[in-house]
Amino acid sequence: MKLARCTDGGAPFWAVVEPEKGTLRPIEGSVAQWGPALTRGEGEAALRFTGAQRPISSVRLLPPIERTNRVVVAGANYAKHLAADFGIKSHSQPIAFLKAHGALIGANDALRYPPLTKELDHEVELVAVIGAERVDRSNPLSSVLGYTVGNDVSARDLQRSGPPGVGMDLFAAKSADQTTGLGPWIVTRDEFPQGSPKLRLLLRVNGDVRQDGNTAEMTWDVGQLVSFVDERSSFECGDVMFTGSPAGTAQGSGKFLQPGDVVEAEVEGIGTLRNVVTLMD
Repeated sequence: MKLARCTDGGAPFWAVVEPEKGTLRPIEGSVAQWGPALTRGEGEAALRFTGAQRPISSVRLLPPIERTNRVVVAGANYAKHLAADFGIKSHSQPIAFLKAHGALIGANDALRYPPLTKELDHEVELVAVIGAERVDRSNPLSSVLGYTVGNDVSARDLQRSGPPGVGMDLFAAKSADQTTGLGPWIVTRDEFPQGSPKLRLLLRVNGDVRQDGNTAEMTWDVGQLVSFVDERSSFECGDVMFTGSPAGTAQGSGKFLQPGDVVEAEVEGIGTLRNVVTLMD
């Protein structure tokens, strides 16, 4: 099942989407109301539809997260990315931090070029969506509702701008307004084989492939990341977690994003984000 958060100009709503047919059907309530039942595998019986099918083209696809939920980023999770793009070895444990909700954009929204940076970078990622009311740490994957696509855009020069001896400024680097693609929808866990997904990750800029990796390359799989974060700050239903990016970012190549660039982030079996880098006030 594929679940999108949408707007037709009014209040946001959730819907079941069928991309191959180009249609969606609105459903009642928030993710907190139906997410736990879907995560338990109850299927469409957990949903109450509120209208007939309509074209996907009749709505704007929003980031599939509600404003009350958290955006967690678990980084440093691909050894090749750390070695090739940063020249460092893997850490002994994941790194996790929060991203501001205001950084998020939908699958086809403009990607704002922040005025404070000259080194805007791309990072295609698999994003896990928590569906359980409480994570079962003995089986953390059972708490995952499904997966979506993320582009954890980063301002690398701001990332390095922390005071001497303090370290990276991840807030400035990762939370700039309207920079982080998320979507186009959540694909529920039952559409993938059991275990942590092994999916191809692609990122293209103006049609040129910049990143081409696979989630099988993760140092820590989705279940391990969920447990790591939840032990420090409990997940709630509807929270999302970025899981790291493979090698090929602009940090390594020097090919930073520029206004006018068309950025496409794709995860196998889920979908594609297509965002144009845009100068805004």
